[in-house]
Amino acid sequence: MRKRCYNIYEVIIYMDTKEIILKLRTENGLSQDELAEKIHVTRQAVSRWETGETVPNTETLKLLSKLFDVSINTLLGQPRQLFCQCCGMPLDDSSISKEPDGAFNEEYCKWCYAGGKFTYSNMDDLIHYCAEHMANKDWPSAQVREYLKDMLPKLNYWKRPND
Repeated sequence: MRKRCYNIYEVIIYMDTKEIILKLRTENGLSQDELAEKIHVTRQAVSRWETGETVPNTETLKLLSKLFDVSINTLLGQPRQLFCQCCGMPLDDSSISKEPDGAFNEEYCKWCYAGGKFTYSNMDDLIHYCAEHMANKDWPSAQVREYLKDMLPKLNYWKRPND
């Protein structure tokens, strides 16, 4: 079955890494030579990625991520569903946080981690904020709070030792 994509940011999970790199390169008006020069590899390396012969190594994926402003997860065809490890929200490239140097931080959403700092240090504050915004007629605030009290402690941010 042929995978297809309508928009690089919406349905990219249906594409392979080779197709994603080719699409990003062409959408940015770069030749294989120009892309290779920007990330310090050979044109042949870019060609091999785009034919699916090889996949970029981790350091090169970081460079491609920064150059194209997409997450490594996106470059790899979203092999895993990312969730904010503070609030539990599903993540995509529009909601993933960034480090101060502009690199994606695929562990947190941009609302829980911004500018290299965490927004919440107290779980009750996060629960209060989320309950206000998530509650509706079908999911009352009390239910939201109970759900969050059960779910949040399972996330890595809340498991870590206090700084």
